[in-house]
Amino acid sequence: MAQVLEFKLPDLGEGLTEAEIVRWLVAVGDVVAVDQPVVEVETAKAMVEVPCPYGGVVTARFGEEGTELPVGAPLLTVAVGEPADGDGAGAAAAARQPEAKDAESSEYSGNVLVGYGTAGPAARRRRVRRDAPAVASAPAAVPAAPAPVTAPVVVDGPVPVISPLVRKLAREKGLDLRALRGSGPDGLILRADVERAVRAAETPVAAPATAAAPSVVAVGERSEMGAPPAEGWERVPLRGIRGAVADKLSRSRTEIPDATCWVDADATELMAARTAMNAAGGPKISLLALLARICTAALARFPELNSTVDMAAREIVRLPSVHLGFAAQTERGLVVPVVRDAHTRTAESLTAEFARLTESARQGTLTPADLTGGTFTLNNYGVFGVDGSTPIINHPEAAMLGVGRIIPKPWVHQGELAVRQVVQLSLTFDHRVCDGGTAGGFLRYVADCVENPAVLLRTL
Repeated sequence: MAQVLEFKLPDLGEGLTEAEIVRWLVAVGDVVAVDQPVVEVETAKAMVEVPCPYGGVVTARFGEEGTELPVGAPLLTVAVGEPADGDGAGAAAAARQPEAKDAESSEYSGNVLVGYGTAGPAARRRRVRRDAPAVASAPAAVPAAPAPVTAPVVVDGPVPVISPLVRKLAREKGLDLRALRGSGPDGLILRADVERAVRAAETPVAAPATAAAPSVVAVGERSEMGAPPAEGWERVPLRGIRGAVADKLSRSRTEIPDATCWVDADATELMAARTAMNAAGGPKISLLALLARICTAALARFPELNSTVDMAAREIVRLPSVHLGFAAQTERGLVVPVVRDAHTRTAESLTAEFARLTESARQGTLTPADLTGGTFTLNNYGVFGVDGSTPIINHPEAAMLGVGRIIPKPWVHQGELAVRQVVQLSLTFDHRVCDGGTAGGFLRYVADCVENPAVLLRTL
C-alpha cells in the first residue's frame, strides 16, 4: 500500500522565512525520484531549485506560480511505496486517503538544498490531518501547537497560520489571529496579512464633518497624511531582495557604530599598469580584480578590518581568510556575491571569478553559498557615474571600501600641475573594531598602491 507523504517548504537558512513559487517543475501525476528538483522558488537571496526528499507519484501541489509561501507551508504530497497493482493505482488510492502523513522535518531528511545549512532535528512536528483528500489543490493546513507565550494574543481554535514569524509579529502588535482572513491558500495567514491589519489599525479615521476635510494637514514644514491615500499613490511591498536589503541595512545602521574616512588618489599609474598587463597577452585583467588584490594586501597589514563583533560574548572575532564581497546591481536589486579565499587568488583568478559571479547575478542563478559568508566588501559605485559615497557596512562585516569613478582631473604631479586620472576612495568601518589610526592606515595603504602599484609588489 502506498503512503502519502507531505513535503513542506524547507528551512532555507540565513534567516529566510519565505519564498515565492516561480515555476513548478512537476505536475500532479508525475513520477519523481529522490532529490529530484520539483519547484523553482525565489528567496530574498537567490533563485533556488528545491529537490524533493521522497520518490513516488505527485498527488497534490500547493500554491500557484507567483504565490509566496512561508517556511513550513506544504509544497506537495507524494505517494511512495509499492503500488497495489503495479501500474500506479496503488499510489492513486493512497492519494485518496483522508490522512496525509507528515514525515520528519524535511530540512534534515536528505540533501534538500545544496548550499543551505541544515540544523539538526528539532522537536518532531505534529502529523497533519485533513478533512479533504490529499489530491485537493490547497487543503487547509493545521499548524503545530505554538510555544507558550506571554503576549496578550490567545488563540483557542486552529488558525491557518504556519510561520512562527507571523505569530510573533501578531503577538507584538496585539492582533488576534482569529479575526484575520488569510490571503494564502485556503485562508493561510501570511505576514502580509498581519502587516495589512496593523496598517489598518494605525490609520486614523477621519471624524464626520459638514465640510470636506483636506487630505493633507500641514504641520510646520512637514505634511502628515490625515486621510486615505490619494489617487495615484503606489505602495511597493518590501519583499524579495528589496525587503532583504532593507532589513540588512536597517540592522547595520542600528547595530554598528560606523564612521567613514576618504581620500583622493591618482590612479594614472594603476590604469597604465593594467593596460600593460593586458597588452602582454593572456586573459584580460579587470580593474576590480586589481583593486581586490590591493584590498587583500591591505587587510593582511590591518587584520582588524577583516573581522566581526560578537556582542553577546563581548569579543572582536578576527577572521583568518578574506572572503571578499562585491556589490552587483541587477534587475532584481542589489546583491553582494562573495569571492571565497580572495587573499589566495591571482589577479587573473579574481577576474574570472568576478565575471562568473556577475553573470550568475544577472541571470538570477546565484546560490546561497555565493551570497553568504563575506568578511569584507568592495563597492565600485563609480560605475554609476558618481565620485563618492558613504557606504553602509554589509552586516555583520566590519568595513567596506568604496571606489568612485576614475576621471581626468587637475593634479599636482612631481611639482607641476597636470591632468591625471583621479579616484575618490572611501572606507566605512565599525568603530568598535579599531580607531581612526588603523582605518586611516588601511586607506592610505590602498591609496599608495593605487598611485604606485610597485608598493603592492614590494609587500607581496
